[in-house]
Amino acid sequence: MATIRRFFTEHVGKEAILSGDEYSHAKNVLRLKEGDEVLLLDGSGKEYDAIINKVTKGEMLCTVVSERVSDKECKTKIRLLVGALKGDKTELVVQKATELGVAEIAVFSSRFCSAYMNENKTERLRKVAREAAKQCLRATVPTVEYFEKFEDALDSCSGFENKLFACEFAQTSDRNLHELRGSCALVVGSEGGFSQEEFDLGKQKGFAGITLGKRILRAETAAIVFCGVVAFALGELE
Repeated sequence: MATIRRFFTEHVGKEAILSGDEYSHAKNVLRLKEGDEVLLLDGSGKEYDAIINKVTKGEMLCTVVSERVSDKECKTKIRLLVGALKGDKTELVVQKATELGVAEIAVFSSRFCSAYMNENKTERLRKVAREAAKQCLRATVPTVEYFEKFEDALDSCSGFENKLFACEFAQTSDRNLHELRGSCALVVGSEGGFSQEEFDLGKQKGFAGITLGKRILRAETAAIVFCGVVAFALGELE
């Protein structure tokens, strides 16, 4: 049985339109045509079964035949704050965090960050998140944003029930991850790690220091492991 292709779009009602990158992928890569079945996603957590009704230059008109709530989304919100990483490592973290069910991703600059971000890179990360969401059968795409100031990134986590700060020089964890309940905001650094002042700032803003073991992990490994451990503790990987 052929796999039904998944596409993100907006304003799904009785009909929906595929355009832009989603249209290009459907038309030019997958060679979809009138009469083919597709599965549409609007970011609301619902899935829509649809049939391509009309193909024009730049658009595909789809007729929705049924809808349902996706069972692939996490019940508990997880927000990841990660320091900007060199090369394509930030893309790897965004991809894997999406697969693990993270709802929100924020990339930040900090004292020892040696990578830089701009709007083009941020938009690229959003595209990575969208493609990863489709691949792992999610019905929503994590939000992706960038904070030039580390303090602003920390302040963006108000309202989360658990605030966890993974730091390479933390000797013990201030929270027992086995007992986690409720929404979680996670902070993990770039290749250069954090300064003592940044760690202290996190503590002042209500973040609990967390150790990820006795070994020093690469930044991208730490971010992915942190998300996985928290998702498991919350029961999201059962």
